[in-house]
Amino acid sequence: MKSITPRVRVLHAAVAGLALTGLLAACGSSGSGNDTKTSGQPVTLPYWGWANGQEAVVKAFNASHKDVKLKYTKVTDQLTMQKQLANAIKAGNAPCLLQNTAEYVTSWVAQGALADISQYVDSSKDKFNSGSWASAQVQGKSYGVPVGSAPQFTIYRTDIFEKYGLKPPATWDDFIAAGKVLKKHGIKITNYAGEDPSTLEVLAMQAGAHWYSIDGNSWKVNFQDAGSLKAAKVIQEIVDNDLNSTLSFADYAAVQRNFDNGGTVTRQISTWQMGGMVNNFTKSFGKWALSPWPTYSGEAAKTPAGTNLNGSVTLVTKQCKATKQAAEAALWMSTNTGAVKTMADPTTGSAVFPALADSQSYVAGSMPEKLLGKNYEPAQKVVTDSLNTVTTDWTFGPDWTAMFAEMQTGWGKVVSKQEKVTDLLAHMQAWTVNDLKSRGISVEG
Repeated sequence: MKSITPRVRVLHAAVAGLALTGLLAACGSSGSGNDTKTSGQPVTLPYWGWANGQEAVVKAFNASHKDVKLKYTKVTDQLTMQKQLANAIKAGNAPCLLQNTAEYVTSWVAQGALADISQYVDSSKDKFNSGSWASAQVQGKSYGVPVGSAPQFTIYRTDIFEKYGLKPPATWDDFIAAGKVLKKHGIKITNYAGEDPSTLEVLAMQAGAHWYSIDGNSWKVNFQDAGSLKAAKVIQEIVDNDLNSTLSFADYAAVQRNFDNGGTVTRQISTWQMGGMVNNFTKSFGKWALSPWPTYSGEAAKTPAGTNLNGSVTLVTKQCKATKQAAEAALWMSTNTGAVKTMADPTTGSAVFPALADSQSYVAGSMPEKLLGKNYEPAQKVVTDSLNTVTTDWTFGPDWTAMFAEMQTGWGKVVSKQEKVTDLLAHMQAWTVNDLKSRGISVEG
């Protein structure tokens, strides 16, 4: 359902679980690149990131600041970031600032890698929407500043829905019912890539699941709570009734052609993903519209914390000798009008939808009019409304990366009908508890 490659994701979620792991050695106290001001020279803050547009933002920051300068290093991607950061921490030369995604914040805090910058940034909390602000927090403390939001919604083919007398699905029951109608005409309502279990994650999140939580001094694991089972029921019905395509994102162009040709006609996505549609489509421009993310029947609108290729937070490391200046620089990059515009623009930046509470002026520019045609203006309200219903209580566990990799294998079996979603959840329950125990982490479940 999510048009992302595995492990390239950002979720806006509250995270918890401080000092319960021991995954890396204790961090050193010095960093060779984290310079403080000496001999009248400005403070130099090393900054690592991978998103397009960051170099331009750094140039603008340096031009407007006399006493603080950013020294930018471009990293290949978020997975490379984790490896390079781990090595830098061990060597005692971590950067002051780094781009990262919310799923890693808990682990890095627990490993002692990040600085608590609450005293420098919390007074600016109201400048950001609540979902984004939560992404850089652990147990109420701020370790960074949010950069982007990921409004979530359904994009659907208006011509095909109209042809078969269908309305955009308001609930998951509607979604399944529409999928059954479309199936009669050889059309799939969604696509489940076998390597990407984020569909299960976000539907569980929307349903109120909590795979990880903190209970006293222990982690609590629960992949079989009511929310998880509710999500499993929806997914299982879609798979059992063959309502989904099974195209892998490994051939991204083929996935896009399938949507463009009308083989699959809805996606639950965010703003940045529409750029890929524009770049790959040739036939269906102007035939797409947005509708809210489907709800569970009888429940109020609730949008799962989204995913975003570009990274959602700028974090400050504990090895930085200029914590205050680093925190202020992170705030500037997320709130300065020019910087925000640079990152939000798909040509100068990465089409990052701003984390700001007041982001109305950026909505129109976040969506391609070419793709939506006459539905362009109505789509803007759908985007804005989604930001007000984002979940903020999702917790990332300290072994999230390993857990997700394990889930990928099982998800492939679900998509190919080799096992049920409930089987996968049961496996992940046992596997995650054992994995945390093997790492010396206190766990219940």
